[in-house]
Amino acid sequence: MPTPISSTPSINPDKSVKIPLDFLDYAKKPEIKDWMVGIRRNLHEIPELGFLEFETSKLIRTELDQMGIPYKYPVAVTGIVGFVGTGRPPFVAIRADMDALAIEEAVEWEHKSKVPGKMHACGHDAHVAMLLGAAKMLQERREDLQGTVVLIFQPAEEGGGGAKKMLDAGALNNVQAIFGLHVSSEYPIGAVATRAGPITAASGFFEVVINGKGGHAALPQHTVDPILAASNVIVSLQHLVSREADPLDSQVVTIAKVQGGGAFNVIPDSVTIGGTFRAFSKESFSQLKQRIEDVVTRQASVQRCNASVTFNTNENPCYPVTINNEVLHEYFGKAAGDMLGVQNIFEMKLLMGAEDFSFFAEAIPGYFYYLGFKNETQGQFERGHSPYYTFNEDALPYGAALHASLATRYLLENPLKHTSPEANYHDEPKRSPHDEF
Repeated sequence: MPTPISSTPSINPDKSVKIPLDFLDYAKKPEIKDWMVGIRRNLHEIPELGFLEFETSKLIRTELDQMGIPYKYPVAVTGIVGFVGTGRPPFVAIRADMDALAIEEAVEWEHKSKVPGKMHACGHDAHVAMLLGAAKMLQERREDLQGTVVLIFQPAEEGGGGAKKMLDAGALNNVQAIFGLHVSSEYPIGAVATRAGPITAASGFFEVVINGKGGHAALPQHTVDPILAASNVIVSLQHLVSREADPLDSQVVTIAKVQGGGAFNVIPDSVTIGGTFRAFSKESFSQLKQRIEDVVTRQASVQRCNASVTFNTNENPCYPVTINNEVLHEYFGKAAGDMLGVQNIFEMKLLMGAEDFSFFAEAIPGYFYYLGFKNETQGQFERGHSPYYTFNEDALPYGAALHASLATRYLLENPLKHTSPEANYHDEPKRSPHDEF
């Protein structure tokens, strides 16, 4: 079992400790939990890919309208930014991603995906349900909020960089801090896992086209073989991590795509390969990117071929390292510890996976954590991005209550008040986020 994160007593026990307990008790009420379950199942039936979440967005707006919560739409095509509280500073944000994956669901159940080839296989339907649950609780206690909670319903986390486009649209203008979560089958229900500093890796992809001269396989002397060149490139790329990177600086280069040729006796004119590269610092990531280009072009040249390398595009940007703010880490330990008990807050290992919450956390102080939903009595849960992925809906109240508690206590305690203006943006002019769109 991972090591629990230490926690110190809350700043204001009489008031602060009561907040998370109240929210969790409320979220566990059958009528509230069932309402969130219904939202999650409705969304599961209508999975939509990045920037195409129109029905998902419509469902969210309908719920916000019924709660009387104002919002801005569209933001970054299908995104929504809602507001609960005074409409005045300070502003704190809580976020959920909305998009599904291009996976055919293999789980047979009543609410199976109705869209062929698409599935909520990573829990984003649950993320939306939990954020709406938090919105309901916050709206009912809006008179007690000492500022404004900004609700971020974000499109296109799965590769499209929806967080970056929401940032570019001004979704976090004047927001001091942002919190986000992801459900996980690795940790028990009622527990969370996180860490200070880097938590998920920077990620990029690349595609390489190697051009040679095709011809008959029996006469290789009359050809310039791009398959041989591609083979040397692939082997050499694997040396970048094993021979050039510091063994204590985690990096990954993986070739996951090879396309070339269509016959057993014909050498093709070109071969296309592609893959991903990941690292935990800007410096390592930039160095890895440069060396990938060097190796590809020079190894191809040795084999008399020409090669071109294409990295991420504006439509699919590189994801930065997700970094949890140190001050917010301490704050999270107190808030989550008061709700769940410090024994249920686990120190997690670094993940080579990527998360576009990183764009938010790069722009303002951010904090990202994983919400467990494992229950041994319910059998084995598959990891995300599997056609057999399932979710334990008993975790919904915990996520909703954590969202609401973290935001409410942030406005009450202002944990970033003693940090620099660059970290908490206290010195910026304060306006309603409504004015920024």
